[in-house]
Amino acid sequence: MHFAASTRGAPALTPIALACAVSLSLFAGAACAQDDVPSTVVVTGSRFPSVASLRPIGATVITQDDIRRAGVNDVNSAIRKVGGVFGRQSLDSSPDFALDLRGFGTNGAQNMVIMVDGVRLNENELTNAVLSTIPIDTVERIEITRGGASVLYGEGATGGVIQITTRRALAAGTHGSVFAEGGSFHEHDVRASLSQTAGAVSADIAVARQGSDNYRKNSDFDQTTASLNVQTRFTGGRAGIHVESARQESRFPGSLTLAQFDADPTLASTPKDFGSLDTDRANVFAEYRVGAVDLAADLSHRERNVRSNYLSTSFTSVNAYDGRQDQFSPRARWLASAGGMLNELVGGLDFTRWKRKTASSFSTADASQGAKAVYLRDELRFDPAHDGRIALGARHENFDKDYVDALAGAPAEDRSQAQNAWEAQASYRVHPLVEVYAKAGQSYRVANVDENSYRSSTDILKAQTSHDLEFGTTLRHAPGDDSRTLTARVFRHRLHDEIFYDPTANGGWGVNTNLDPTERKGFEIDAEAQLAAGWRASAHVQHVIAHFTAGPNTGRELVLVPKNVLTARLAWASDNGQSADVGAQWVDSQRYGSDFTNGCAARIPSYATFDGRYAIKLGAWEIAAAGLNLADRHYFSNAFGCKSGIYPSDGRQLKLSARYDF
Repeated sequence: MHFAASTRGAPALTPIALACAVSLSLFAGAACAQDDVPSTVVVTGSRFPSVASLRPIGATVITQDDIRRAGVNDVNSAIRKVGGVFGRQSLDSSPDFALDLRGFGTNGAQNMVIMVDGVRLNENELTNAVLSTIPIDTVERIEITRGGASVLYGEGATGGVIQITTRRALAAGTHGSVFAEGGSFHEHDVRASLSQTAGAVSADIAVARQGSDNYRKNSDFDQTTASLNVQTRFTGGRAGIHVESARQESRFPGSLTLAQFDADPTLASTPKDFGSLDTDRANVFAEYRVGAVDLAADLSHRERNVRSNYLSTSFTSVNAYDGRQDQFSPRARWLASAGGMLNELVGGLDFTRWKRKTASSFSTADASQGAKAVYLRDELRFDPAHDGRIALGARHENFDKDYVDALAGAPAEDRSQAQNAWEAQASYRVHPLVEVYAKAGQSYRVANVDENSYRSSTDILKAQTSHDLEFGTTLRHAPGDDSRTLTARVFRHRLHDEIFYDPTANGGWGVNTNLDPTERKGFEIDAEAQLAAGWRASAHVQHVIAHFTAGPNTGRELVLVPKNVLTARLAWASDNGQSADVGAQWVDSQRYGSDFTNGCAARIPSYATFDGRYAIKLGAWEIAAAGLNLADRHYFSNAFGCKSGIYPSDGRQLKLSARYDF
């Protein structure tokens, strides 16, 4: 949630076998190709643009064409609808759903790293990364790498990493687009972008205004964004600056009991609550090649100002949170070929400084955190004929945490923590149509300021560590043919001292604590198929078991984790400018958020949603009609109490849009 951390304590279709069959049906035949090392820059798995033969092992890639075809209006929707990542309805009426890789429940955002053009977007707070402020028309590619990745990306990368890359290369001349959309609940979205390239210098600007009254009462949302990107290319490299500003206004509808939800899911329990979020980001970057060595650096600054007003009960509060974060990430990459082998050695430093000031009726906390990290990773492609690869990496990171709250009457805290991560990966093409891979490693995360400010221990919470293991295989229909592929992987994360909010602790008042040992294990299937000319299908299946492995809760399920999630899409494009895209997602039942003992007599019900879009191009114009939750299913994915603390998901929404490209 963007506006407050205190909400953490608020009070069927087919079985998975059929879900797997849907994915498998997209892949016809038992089918990695004989390839030469391509020179096209296509991936960024090593925190550097790289060649296709060193693509991230087991990654899911969403292209600009995928985003455009699905008709999604923001990055968060693209990750959920196209990438198959599970997301929960936001608590603050924004389109920034809580994303969750590999079943970490309400802590999904704290166990996943999001990068935008090499800059970490995560906050040192109990909040989700704000992706709706990234202009969707400037996004070139999104890479989703599931599983532990702390070596390159630091703390919180146990669930995986999502990398968002905005436009790097612009066509010569002047180009742009204008987009307007209107729909149910007074939804409106107006966007414009303009790019100009003259010689070695290019620039693009994007502005947008979007808003909606939304499905529930007192859930209005309004946002204005603007971004500017200027870059220049020179012999051996490029450099530039990217600035972005966003202003959000939201109303907070609050949670419902199950009885209230059944009677009217559009109700608001907090009809007077509202808030705002202002964010400003600036990033200066440079890349330069010296012989066989690539040098790169990002220097970023981010400011975040949050205001929240809770006026619906007798316990009213007006709160202000002002935060800033600075990051400097210099790194180097040596890419060399010898004896038919390709080697990539990457090393770098990450320096981060985060500060926040709080002004509210219950807290005047000032907090800061500094982090310093060094990492090194080497990947060798040793057998090009069979695409044999092996990678080893390690990271060491130090954290310094300061916290003082005059209202709390407690002494100021100054604490330090240090953590290590490592990884080992290998992949090999055992057959012209079959590639296998394996990953093992250790990842970690440290408690953020909100978790440490309301904790179970006298000292700050222990760092969470996870021992990660994954095996996978990729099948292709024919050598060198990516028109039909299937990737299947099994994984296991064994966690010690997992940082989580336990609603049963502290005499039933709840508190952030280190849990007894826990585990996430399961499998995932990704499938894509070019079914016929103009027809393409894709599917993602996730099966995860999240439970305690020791302590008094041994064997019990962790809360707010659906055991099975199936996402599928079917796209059609004709030669006459018509296109259509339909999608479905089925989410299994889950434990309510307070059900640590697994004693609640009910579960959050499973649900299925459907969306679709039809578009036609008329010269430079594109006219489209789209719908979300087409079956108008009444459902919810967020519920923090047993049959209570429910945040209903949106009902059916129909939209009509027009786009003009020039």
